[in-house]
Amino acid sequence: MRLRYLIQKEFTQIRRNSFLPRMIVMFPVMLMLVAPWITSMEVKNINVCLVDNDHSQTSNRLMHRIEQSDYFSFRGMAPTYTDAYHRLEHGDIDVIAVIPPHYEKDIVNGKHSPVFIAANSVNGTRGMMGINYLSQIVGESSGTTASEFVNSGEATPKLLYNPHQDYKLFMIPGLMAILLVLMCGFMPALNVVGEKEKGTIEQINVTPVRKWEFILAKLVPYWIIGLLVLTIALIVALLVYGIAPEGSLLLIYLSALLLAIVMSGLGLLISNYSNEMMQAMLVMWFCMVCFILLSGLFTPVQSMPQWAQTLTYLNPMRYFIEAMRTVFIRNGGLGSIAFQLTVLAGMAVFINGWAVISYKKNA
Repeated sequence: MRLRYLIQKEFTQIRRNSFLPRMIVMFPVMLMLVAPWITSMEVKNINVCLVDNDHSQTSNRLMHRIEQSDYFSFRGMAPTYTDAYHRLEHGDIDVIAVIPPHYEKDIVNGKHSPVFIAANSVNGTRGMMGINYLSQIVGESSGTTASEFVNSGEATPKLLYNPHQDYKLFMIPGLMAILLVLMCGFMPALNVVGEKEKGTIEQINVTPVRKWEFILAKLVPYWIIGLLVLTIALIVALLVYGIAPEGSLLLIYLSALLLAIVMSGLGLLISNYSNEMMQAMLVMWFCMVCFILLSGLFTPVQSMPQWAQTLTYLNPMRYFIEAMRTVFIRNGGLGSIAFQLTVLAGMAVFINGWAVISYKKNA
């Protein structure tokens, strides 16, 4: 019963604030309207697998050229396209190049010998650049120029998951992560520290309210706000861009809820160690910038230095964005994002447990 009234109090405070209700609605709308048009990304270290059905010197030369390219990370050979496709489906590789039988013989005889290229187009820019880079290498390996390419070593692309190469489709799930970090991370931290500065939190500290009740009452409203913001973002994406999730909405909301729990726990944890609102804002801003830069939202994780790739394993936004893109674009099921959900759940337990323990209540 006490928990119910505490949660009701939090919602009353939010409603009486003239700024917060407007920000909750306007911020996701503005971000979703502006950000998808202005974001861009450099592509390197594209994971490529080769299926050689010719086993000739020419096909071997093509393999070595791919290995030596600065843009590709060669992931070995596959016996058949089906085996390579399974690897692409599980995210091990980004591009598949299939060399047809009699490839060398056809090129020597001046015949048409297309190389089939399949790219994972969940990340439209990464998939398209992979096709372009690989097409150029195929043309050079077969001894043709770009204008002659169609007559000999032609590459036939096949774009998977995002056939229209719409970069907004790739960005929108990631932008939703930024919304959840801001709403569910910043706001709880500033709320608690604001009460510290006003002295009103001391009135709660001397009541019989338990620590877990106080903390849960502080966090539950922001979990609900996070889901509300996600709903607004999904509606804007549908109405403005015509983009709707391919997969289950339930999995999308489950992923969002786990990230909201993680970020609200982090916000509360920061507020426990902050005595001023400016201090909490600076620490939370630093965390948010690191999360965004190391999430794979703008720069693919595979293109980062190795030390940065290691740091991404500590970033909850990375797991959320991976889960969102898998469900949103590829229509992935629970099994395909089980690892990401498990990591987010573990982070939620750890961070919120730390927040509860570190909160000092003087009864």
